[in-house]
Amino acid sequence: MATFPDIPAAGVPEEARVLIAGGGPSGLFLALDLAARGIPSAVIEPRTTMDHTRPRAKTTNARTMTHLRRLGLADLLRDASPLPVDYAQDVIFCTGLTGPAAHELRRFPNAFQLVPGRYGPQPECGQQVPQPVLEEVLRSVAADNPLVTFVTGWSVRRVTRVDGADVVPYAVVAANREGAERTIRAEYVIGADGGSSAVRRSLGLRLEGGSAALSNISILFRSGSLGPAIGLGPAVQYWVVGAETSGMVGPMDLAGTWWAIVQGVDPSVPVTDRDAAAMVRALVGSEVDIEVLATDPWTARMLLAPEYSRGNVFLVGDAAHLNPPWGGHGFNTCIGDAANLAWKLAAAINGWAGPALLASYGEERRPVAARTIRDAADNGKALAYHFADPRLTAAGPNGDAARAAAHAALAVKQSEFDSLGLVLGYSYADSSLVVPDALPVPAEDPIHYVPSANPGALLPHAWLADGSSLYSHLGTGFTLLADAGALAGVPAATLFEPVLAAAARTGVPVTVAVVGPSDDGTHLSQVWGAGTLLVRPDQHVAWRGNSAAAAGAALSVAAGWSPTSLESTRSARVDAVIP
Repeated sequence: MATFPDIPAAGVPEEARVLIAGGGPSGLFLALDLAARGIPSAVIEPRTTMDHTRPRAKTTNARTMTHLRRLGLADLLRDASPLPVDYAQDVIFCTGLTGPAAHELRRFPNAFQLVPGRYGPQPECGQQVPQPVLEEVLRSVAADNPLVTFVTGWSVRRVTRVDGADVVPYAVVAANREGAERTIRAEYVIGADGGSSAVRRSLGLRLEGGSAALSNISILFRSGSLGPAIGLGPAVQYWVVGAETSGMVGPMDLAGTWWAIVQGVDPSVPVTDRDAAAMVRALVGSEVDIEVLATDPWTARMLLAPEYSRGNVFLVGDAAHLNPPWGGHGFNTCIGDAANLAWKLAAAINGWAGPALLASYGEERRPVAARTIRDAADNGKALAYHFADPRLTAAGPNGDAARAAAHAALAVKQSEFDSLGLVLGYSYADSSLVVPDALPVPAEDPIHYVPSANPGALLPHAWLADGSSLYSHLGTGFTLLADAGALAGVPAATLFEPVLAAAARTGVPVTVAVVGPSDDGTHLSQVWGAGTLLVRPDQHVAWRGNSAAAAGAALSVAAGWSPTSLESTRSARVDAVIP
């Protein structure tokens, strides 16, 4: 376990271009994404060690793994994960895990985008890994990065605006556990400091929403006999529909450490280790050995900040939204926030951001969080105890009929485990940074993902004929992506020279990539609906079309310049049209 000592006051910086309050997943990812773009930052984090007794988030979805791949961290995380993808990919609903009364009610295969081998919809499949393990990976990488100043043992207490200070307008007060305070001047401040965010309080903002009616208790335990006793086959999660105790059980690693969540408990009733062990045995269905390592009561919350930023102060992750855990989307939504904000901050600091760019962060990310919270809250209305029926364990026709009815009723849970439409199908179509067109837009669906190059959508992934991922051809800035089959022999450098010239004048980073076909021989323009796409640094489509002149104008819009201010940044008009 990596340990980071308390930093003495002399080690806390007096000034930072970007100050990030909170060194959890979203804060550390943001710092590393900024560093990949050449931007230094300081991260202020109170914890010096990771608490492995509170694993909380365990699902890193395919989109987040692809973000990590972009930073060169996907394989590092997979190597650190105690549960490889090859171990299991299914979620099983059952009446218990062991013994003759353990009946499988329904199985959801390849849950959470867990697919061994090459994955199609993204360059990376999902990964089950406890959040503390992921944080340790990010911490170790951040500690070795010269552009990240990682300060542990200190907490941000408040943020104030300094009157008359234009370059470093914010004073951030941080304190250690002994009460010593330091003031850090910063140009940009990021609140990644969780649900009780001091940065958000400094802005006078409160999370809005509600909480679930009943609570839950997480139990971390060790058992040597549970694994061999399970008769249902391996799974990443077993949802136990019990007449008296219902909840979830899953392996934390391959060495006998397990987690359980008992659903629908009274939070006012204290739970001893003995009580927790009895709950686990009630879930699994037999008297297996149980060594309780930790218990953690919690209540699902559906909360959202009314604004994501004020001035140069931004909220990311749990500071901006608290998601119910059903579906494992909360932590992944946090990483999505950081990935959206990082390239925009870098653009502002490097001088090529238009006035609308930073303002678009909340405009784009808040609706994603709201949609995710709605879906997770709906799944919270169909937990294991909602399907409980004492007849489920009965023998004979009555038991068979009850189990068949449960199998049918559990279809409602598909969106929790097979949520590719939610994970990949979100879009920034209404953003001021994208140029809309008149082509049809796929219907929003939490389950079904229809790859689309509609402006605002995530770039449809493809494995190319040479074996590479389409995403491997994207630059770190904008990418003008052209289908090789649509160029009709016209050299891309000649065709797009005006766009590149405009980019050079304005400082907007642009890469031109000619790609295709896919590994099944399909021309990519057939999927895109056009011969060329302008792809943003976060892998979302900003524009699609066939005109180089239109691509130049779209580049200015995507960089945050309004249409009325394009004349100073748009490319020179050209008559060439991509066939």
